[in-house]
Amino acid sequence: MVTPSSQWHFARPALAKAYLASLNLGLSSARGLFARRRMGKTEFLVQDFMPAAQAQGYTCAYVNLWELKSEPAVALVFALHKAIEPKNFAKIWERLNTPIKKIKASGKFAGTAEAGVEAELEDKNKVTGTLLMHVMAEFDKTRKKVVLIIDEAQVLANAENSVFAHALRAALDLRKERLKVLFAGSSETTLRRMFGRASEPFYNWAALEPFPLLGSEFVESLVEKVAEISRVPLPLTDAMAAFDALKQTPLFFREYLDRYLTHPFDGGQGALDVTKEKVFNDAGFEKQWKDLLPTDQLLLALIAQDAPDLQGNETRKSVGARLGLEKPVTAGALQNSLRRLIDKNIITRMDRGTYRIEDEAFADWLRHQD
Repeated sequence: MVTPSSQWHFARPALAKAYLASLNLGLSSARGLFARRRMGKTEFLVQDFMPAAQAQGYTCAYVNLWELKSEPAVALVFALHKAIEPKNFAKIWERLNTPIKKIKASGKFAGTAEAGVEAELEDKNKVTGTLLMHVMAEFDKTRKKVVLIIDEAQVLANAENSVFAHALRAALDLRKERLKVLFAGSSETTLRRMFGRASEPFYNWAALEPFPLLGSEFVESLVEKVAEISRVPLPLTDAMAAFDALKQTPLFFREYLDRYLTHPFDGGQGALDVTKEKVFNDAGFEKQWKDLLPTDQLLLALIAQDAPDLQGNETRKSVGARLGLEKPVTAGALQNSLRRLIDKNIITRMDRGTYRIEDEAFADWLRHQD
């Protein structure tokens, strides 16, 4: 987890207090936030929301499920244990972690047969269920108020995590008075399914809303900091133009400022040119593109160009022709392709038949390809 130094952090105390106030009302024990990656969500959670919660007497447990996608249950229980029992954490964790080590050592997770996969999942679910029960028992022994912050929470919506997600929902339901949850994620589509579909474990469990993005106040604040430490102040107009050129992405804008401060006589445009070349890296996008199936590539290119009616007859004929088929591809094939792109967090569904590429930098790269 990488966050900027406090010198360059743009604090948002009012927003943190607003989220806490809603949790403290008691009408709901959870909230859900979504924003594309690199938009300052994690920085806000760690540097604004958590200190504000701690100031109000909460113990904070933070986990980023993207950092351990293969075992999100273990990552989540790990974070809870560390928050609830910090003194005895190492000893408890070593004891609880032993079954997982045994399962891995047994070689069960290397199986490929269908029956083997089912056995693997069953063993894994038993272990994670035991871990969850234990950490909740430890929580019940305390008088602590805890806020659990689950970053990249959409990982819980994956089919292989369904059993754990149901168990987690049940455990949280019983402890709403003292255990609050803030879900955050980068896939709006998956999170809406997670909280809005009746078959999902967390159906109707948290209100979901967009995370407020940084804008001109953020740029103005950082330009003031540049003026404090540099003999060559950065014009605000140049900074705002750079922020827009970098797709209003806070992480990219800080890269731009770093370049400007280390090479001030190259000017704002020089810093922007170098930053764009670095962050809109063709090599990274090329690999991401090549890892996709041909149908997924064609649909993604159409989405980048804002093509209408992605599942209509014309699209089916066009994709079929591009794939060298004599007939149009089926509507089911296009639906499967869109589902794969959504599951990989490459696109998000905005409305019926309308999709958006999650990473605006990747979308811009696609628009400039032949």
